[in-house]
Amino acid sequence: MNEALLRSLTPSVLGILVRRGADFAAAEDAVQDALVEAVRVWPTDPPRDPKGWLVTVAWRRFLDATRADTARRRREDLVDEEPAPAPAPAVDDTLQLYFLCAHPSLTPSSAVALTLRAVGGLTTRQIAQAYLVPEATMAQRISRAKRTVSGNGVSPARAKPRARGRFDQPGNVATVLRVLYLVFNEGYSGDIDLAAESIRLTRQLAAAIDHPEVAGLLALMLLHHARRATRTAPDGSLVPLAEQDRGRWDTDSIAEGVEILQAALARDRLGEFQAQAAIAALHADAPTAEETDWVQIVEWYDELARLTDSPVVRLNRAVAVGEADGPRAGLAALAALNDSLPRHAAVAAYLHERDGDLATAARLYAEAAHKAPNLAERDYLTRQAARLNAHRCR
Repeated sequence: MNEALLRSLTPSVLGILVRRGADFAAAEDAVQDALVEAVRVWPTDPPRDPKGWLVTVAWRRFLDATRADTARRRREDLVDEEPAPAPAPAVDDTLQLYFLCAHPSLTPSSAVALTLRAVGGLTTRQIAQAYLVPEATMAQRISRAKRTVSGNGVSPARAKPRARGRFDQPGNVATVLRVLYLVFNEGYSGDIDLAAESIRLTRQLAAAIDHPEVAGLLALMLLHHARRATRTAPDGSLVPLAEQDRGRWDTDSIAEGVEILQAALARDRLGEFQAQAAIAALHADAPTAEETDWVQIVEWYDELARLTDSPVVRLNRAVAVGEADGPRAGLAALAALNDSLPRHAAVAAYLHERDGDLATAARLYAEAAHKAPNLAERDYLTRQAARLNAHRCR
């Protein structure tokens, strides 16, 4: 059984059912039933046309469910219109599915789960394992998301021409990209590598829509993913960027990311993901941490702050300023920010240490450890505080 093939066919099969008039929730249920049937049947009786087989089985499951639903008797006439099994048309509906899954009424977590299920082809169990939640909890989340997408009062099939007219609008693209970035940032938990999965999904989107920010996000993911093997030590402890073994970075991913980014930047339609990718590319381009072009990184953070007006961006900019112009300049930039920002204490600790104020740095590292969002970061910050305290006691 080729799981990768099933996952690659899922978006187009779902899109065909939606195009024929099925509402999103019912179509998605029918496709999932067809996938289960494929897992059962294909190992002993593989079809000549896998996509056509899935479309036929899913459509029949949809019609069976429709006939059983007395509240939707108006769909009974679709039974007589069931198309004969034949090769499925080569129409890519993946793009429409991305925008349906990034429905503005969905919460980010629900949009991510629905994207993984409908576009990624993952099962509810796989998504639940990736998010470390019970399968029943994830099933409820996906079910609510499907009801939201289907309950907007407009049939997806009828709304499609109007929706396609909006696909090149920045706000809509930004919603989809933010969902994909959330998937990527979930990292590598459970049985599913969500970072690799988000790269796969973003490649799909990049093939379907010509937009520089889509390319920017793909470049950013590739550049970050290239450092994956060096982010943690064998014991699971966190390894900061400056201490990572750059010889183990994935140079092919870096080269691909830089090439994609350069093509996107050449279009002169700068967006936040392109700016973030440019910063990541400068880190990847430096042979050593000491050779990092921090001045240019500060310039890119200035662009990113202009685009997003994000306090988190300004926090990261303070680190870059501290590297480019010295720790006191970094602390001056940090002083303008609210100290309740996530990781504010960690940044302050680092800059104070570089400025030679070890007592303040140790105290701030301990404070940052207490607020750390995960165990690996907490342990790293605790070790930093212990290291400075031990140094002061000598």
